[in-house]
Amino acid sequence: MDYLIRLVQVHQSFRLAEIQALAEAAQLDIDILFYNDDSPFCIVRLANEAAARSLIRRSILGKGIYELWGTGSSYAAVHEDVRSRRTRTSWSRYASSSFRFDFDSFQNKRGSAEQRSIIDSFTYLGFGGAIKMHGPEQVFCVFEEWAHAKPGPSPSPGSILSAVHLGRWLAAGSRDLVRHYDLKKRGYISTTSMDSELALITANIALAGPNKIFYDPFVGTGSFPIACAHFGAATLGSDIDGRIVRGSSSADGVNVLGNFQQYGLERLWLDGFTADLTNSPVRTTASRWLDGIVCDPPYGVREGLKVLGRKDPDRGREEVWVNGKPSHLQPHFVPPKKPYSFTAMLDDILSFAASTLVDDGRLSLWMPTTDDSSSRSRSRSRSRSSSEDAQEASKDFAIPSHPALELVSVCVQPFNKWARRLLTYRRLPGDAALSLVAAEGDADDAIPIVASAIATPKASSAMPSDGNPAKNVRAHADELNPFRRRYFQGFASKPRTRDEQAESELESRR
Repeated sequence: MDYLIRLVQVHQSFRLAEIQALAEAAQLDIDILFYNDDSPFCIVRLANEAAARSLIRRSILGKGIYELWGTGSSYAAVHEDVRSRRTRTSWSRYASSSFRFDFDSFQNKRGSAEQRSIIDSFTYLGFGGAIKMHGPEQVFCVFEEWAHAKPGPSPSPGSILSAVHLGRWLAAGSRDLVRHYDLKKRGYISTTSMDSELALITANIALAGPNKIFYDPFVGTGSFPIACAHFGAATLGSDIDGRIVRGSSSADGVNVLGNFQQYGLERLWLDGFTADLTNSPVRTTASRWLDGIVCDPPYGVREGLKVLGRKDPDRGREEVWVNGKPSHLQPHFVPPKKPYSFTAMLDDILSFAASTLVDDGRLSLWMPTTDDSSSRSRSRSRSRSSSEDAQEASKDFAIPSHPALELVSVCVQPFNKWARRLLTYRRLPGDAALSLVAAEGDADDAIPIVASAIATPKASSAMPSDGNPAKNVRAHADELNPFRRRYFQGFASKPRTRDEQAESELESRR
């Protein structure tokens, strides 16, 4: 049976990944018959209505799912499809049911009279039940999709009707969770707290669910663990700064635990602790035990990336005592930190995931990059090909890889001149790939480091002779972090010549 999913027209590159993840979480066989980032409609094939309801139940980017009664590029085509579809046998089933027709027009508007006329054109369905605007037994909806003849606000003169659908409503998604977990209503947040919508989407794509354990190694104020806990996963997290985990005051609940208590999820918060991936108490040599890892690592923009340790290991080795106790045992002790390479951090995350995730466990990792779409728009106005811009960006921001992890999806959230990707990986079954990497690497390394292929020549030149960027303690933050360097350069390319500037001005006048 075919079903239509009404999607929200935001975070377009995340929508298909979420649908496919939800199908896998519910163990459903699904065929994607139609999907386009520019359309709010997705047509899928599922076994039955129960499967359709199960698919949409926890969707954040899906408003609802409908049994598809007809589809076409015009009303004539839709009427013909409705009459010829297998749902024709269902008409008599709803002949005496109370019902209502809704109207949903994307990128256009219809007046009340036009809507009524269109709805009346379906009278051949033979519904004889009462029309109830509130609480009917059945809800049918006419969907329109309009294409713009010219770029501009909707509706624009000359807009073209590109698609029409008729569907019977089955179930709604979980868009209400975005408001329920809104950061504006949360007791403890920081400037880097992930907004509730993206945190919930990340939890869906990572397959968070009951009887699973999820870990965030950059937990902050707990946005990701809270989202995973909502879907039933037990969660834990760590952060290099223990103060942010403990919060401003443990007594009044202004901390990560307090956030879980606010939503009644405290039973799913196992604990938080101070650590980073290079100094972690999490076991990586025993059997793999994590079902999922979700994280938004620091980008190193506000300050350079750091890990626990001293810049100069030969200094400050003597123990310091305060009030008769070692300073490192004091409740407000802040451990020393040293610079850290952006590329090494990505390698460490993937290696850690490969060493701790169970078979088919997922890693969902946010990673900054340049905005490829803005690069393309700039290239058109300055005689620079999009491939040149994309190639330049990929040198710094290629997708990292690991032989034990399979890349499942890449979602992009664009900003002004940069963007960030949500990269989701699946842990491949078995330890063959991990053993191969360990054999090729240093036998003394607890976690094998896998080259991520994103180090640039400039960054590489700052590496120490042993090739380990994590040990480079004297390099400048920009040398260790190509994204930070590009960020403060404004992602600027080479200056335009006079001819390029003149051509750009001429193009803008057109």
